Amino acid sequence: MKSELERLLADAVSSLVGTVLPQAVDPAWINVERARDASHGDYACNIALRLAKTARRPPREIAQAIVAALPPSPMIARAEVAGAGFINIHLVSDAHSAVLRQVLERGERYGESAAGGGERVILEFVSANPTGPLHVGHGRQAAYGATLGNLLRVTGHSVHREYYINDAGRQMDILTLSTWLRYLEAAGATLPFPSNGYRGDYVQAIAAQLELRHGRELQRSAAQVLAGLPQDAPQGDKEQYIDALISRMRALLGAGGFDQVFELALAAMLADIGDDLSAFGVEFDRWYSERELARSGAVERALGELEARGALYRKDGALWFRASQYGDDEDRVLVRANGQSTYFAPDIAYHLQKRERGFERLIDVLGADHHGYVARVRGALVAMGEPGESLEACLMQFVSLFRGGQRIPMGKREAQFVTLRQLREEVGNDACRFFYLMRSHDQQLDFDLELAKSRTNDNPVYYIQYAHARVASVMKQLEARQLQYDASMASDNLARLDSPQEQAALRELARYPELVLQAARARAPHALVHYLRELANTFHTWYNASTFIVEDAPLRNARLALALGVRQVIGNGLGLLGVSAPDSM
Repeated sequence: MKSELERLLADAVSSLVGTVLPQAVDPAWINVERARDASHGDYACNIALRLAKTARRPPREIAQAIVAALPPSPMIARAEVAGAGFINIHLVSDAHSAVLRQVLERGERYGESAAGGGERVILEFVSANPTGPLHVGHGRQAAYGATLGNLLRVTGHSVHREYYINDAGRQMDILTLSTWLRYLEAAGATLPFPSNGYRGDYVQAIAAQLELRHGRELQRSAAQVLAGLPQDAPQGDKEQYIDALISRMRALLGAGGFDQVFELALAAMLADIGDDLSAFGVEFDRWYSERELARSGAVERALGELEARGALYRKDGALWFRASQYGDDEDRVLVRANGQSTYFAPDIAYHLQKRERGFERLIDVLGADHHGYVARVRGALVAMGEPGESLEACLMQFVSLFRGGQRIPMGKREAQFVTLRQLREEVGNDACRFFYLMRSHDQQLDFDLELAKSRTNDNPVYYIQYAHARVASVMKQLEARQLQYDASMASDNLARLDSPQEQAALRELARYPELVLQAARARAPHALVHYLRELANTFHTWYNASTFIVEDAPLRNARLALALGVRQVIGNGLGLLGVSAPDSM
């Protein structure tokens, strides 16, 4: 509906070029919004006000010319000029009935569009270090990224979902060490566990796998491990201590032995993360390894490109990127004086490779602390000749869990955290996916566990699913009375849906396609959540005010058609959110 009205207005504006208007107008300027006051019509447009300055004419004069030039449409009852130059559009009484027919005809495809024009989008999300189970913060990224991917797909984008595995950094070495130390402890060694190690029970589970696979082969004495090490915190430096332990492990086991522990720990964590995400309904087209990136030579190629373009320099033995010339607050080291790359070097290469793979839009879903990181990656892309605007970042704010009004403390390294799996097991996948999406990703989220588990209308996901189930219940009642739904009779009598509640439901159904498009463009899945709550509320209000199964067959079938339309749109919307649409509650 909205897009069709914008097309009609664009045709009218185009016809005025050379007379009322001095030059062609970008159709993107023409935006139709729902009227806030029903007495002012169904839709409104402010294009005349936007064109007044360039046209050097009063907005009302331009608006009157546009209204006069509007092509005839069976949807429009009348268009009129209001206020300073707004164009108010009143639809014919049957316009929303046509929308209902479209809902029922298109079914699961209602709300889809080709607005994205096939744009190739790579959506990278979660990408948690494989050093521990996914926690509730990762769950928010997973729910957001999966739903955003769905929204982009149904609005005509070609979407590729990718998980970037940070398997080449120091944190993986710390996990490897932590696993080996737990393995030694299980064999009877008495060792102080490093304050900077990973302490979760999952490390002990990996250590048990290590013992099953290698037996006593990798065991070393506590004396061998601890001899000559610096002090750990609080007396010493915890970073120096754990680095010394990692070096000692490498020396005692050799490169082959270290790699055996590393590979086993990595495989165990990736399997755990993959199983967790799959059970959460989140799938990826590719899991991309940082080590694979390095082996491909992509990092060297990216650095070579930057150097060829004069974007690098050497100082104090290190290789620096001139990031301050590309919007960052200071220059950044890419290769340290010891020859080791910083985390930034492979990240630059990875994003360049995304462009080389043909992706036009790069969307990263990242933690809230990555704001400065985005500016420097974008700057590096520009320095390598790529468009900076091709990179978007959706920064996810923190999640706080509440139980009984009390906040649950969390800290990953100390193993004081709630895993995504624990959260899913407690509240269920549906509530988990829905609650994660209730607020904008750039706002902090308070997750109320008791509300998420409740089976009352105060729980928004229950309230929406109940609307879907109520329609199924009505259809069962129809069958129990030995009556049948007549789609043809319903289509011929949709004009009888004239009560305020029925008209409100029809208007909500008409709003769905534009809402999906807006949510995709704004990267705002929460807008779909709010819409579904409004649609469910509109339906429940109508359900409580009317009887669906009446003796009047034409009216009965028209009402059933509207109910089925509501069920279809709720099912479509919940599907995009990754939430089930049950037929019974």
